[in-house]
Amino acid sequence: MDYRTIADSVAADVAAGRLRPGDQLPPQRRFARQRGIAVSTAARVYGELVRRGLAVGETGRGTYIRAAPKPESALAEPAGATVDLELNFPVLPEQPGLIVASLGPVLRPDLLVQGLGPSVVTGTAEARAEAARVLARGEWAPDAGDVVFTGNGRQAIAAAMAALVPAGERLGVEALTYPVVKGIAARLGVTLVPLEMDSSGVVPDLPPRLRAVYLQPVLHNPLGVTMPAARRAELAEAVRERDLPVIDDGINGFLRPDVAPLAELAPERTIVLDSLSKRLAPGMTLGFAVAPPVLRDRLAAAVRSGGWAAAQFPLTVATRLMADGTLAKIEAAKRDDAMARQELVRTRLAGFSVRADPRAYHCWWQLPEPWRAETFVAAAARRGIAVTPAAAFAVTPGRAPTAVRLALASPRLDVLAGALDTLAALARSSPEDSGIE
Repeated sequence: MDYRTIADSVAADVAAGRLRPGDQLPPQRRFARQRGIAVSTAARVYGELVRRGLAVGETGRGTYIRAAPKPESALAEPAGATVDLELNFPVLPEQPGLIVASLGPVLRPDLLVQGLGPSVVTGTAEARAEAARVLARGEWAPDAGDVVFTGNGRQAIAAAMAALVPAGERLGVEALTYPVVKGIAARLGVTLVPLEMDSSGVVPDLPPRLRAVYLQPVLHNPLGVTMPAARRAELAEAVRERDLPVIDDGINGFLRPDVAPLAELAPERTIVLDSLSKRLAPGMTLGFAVAPPVLRDRLAAAVRSGGWAAAQFPLTVATRLMADGTLAKIEAAKRDDAMARQELVRTRLAGFSVRADPRAYHCWWQLPEPWRAETFVAAAARRGIAVTPAAAFAVTPGRAPTAVRLALASPRLDVLAGALDTLAALARSSPEDSGIE
């Protein structure tokens, strides 16, 4: 029997409710005996279920039905839960007033003409100068001539990947990475190779036959790790020895303006990416890519061919917000807000194994026994709280740790505090008591 037909029958059991979120599938050998198939066929069935998003493997524990089956977990849409701890786009109450006050002049007819013009990947001289100033971190300050603009940060990732890695070739990424990267790689025909990590981030002993490396050195999503200076130096030397270009995704870097990107140490081979989605708001975003001269034309060509160039009006608006200091005020307020939310995590989840930088908008929770990630996600959803299982970030199916990521940016502080209290009580109970098992 074809393995896909068997996978269809398991999918039908999920759809009918005969298999529920958090249910464990039998070991592959037992499944093979039950179905009268070869063990190799059972392995292909399980692989197909993982590929479809119906099941997830947890290291050392087995394979489980997902809490919310979906074709890919890219964290792309708001959750239907009462409290959304999946998406992480902070928007502060004072932002609308600040933005309205800033943008009045942009809507004057004589100035609006510029914003209604055609898009150009290199923007205007003023836009490049302001972007270079805003993106500077630590001791690193980009050259304004190296800035390229995209519609958003995801488009910047796609353009950088397309520019550096031909279809069929290998891109090294952290073993746990931003889920959208997996979807972009699949659409571009790029093979992702998980890179070993420790408490300092990526281990510099890189695997062979890579064409480039994609990293989040600052406030890594989902782990919250910021690569220390010594590790950044080791990694810069490793990529230089292997002649590898690097994509440095600095989307959370504005929360740690004291830490420079890898471009400080390997400027000749590092493309730094950023956007306004977290600095400002997802509805007013703009993507940035800073490339060294040797890679800049290739990157700009990828932006043009992919249709990823920023529209002129958002670029005009962003330039105004950067130039008059409005963006800087909002960023400073968000740094304070993130620290307040992490303080809630510290107190509400005290006693649990939680990894959290005190300046980040997310944290990584290693769940206590006997909880499994998918079961915990399902139990939290029944309480109106959406959290993300580790499997959403795992590059290799079946290698996800027993952990969840909590995105802290969306709820009001009082709502977040209540949600954390609910999750803490849930974690102290058992899956049986939660009604899931």
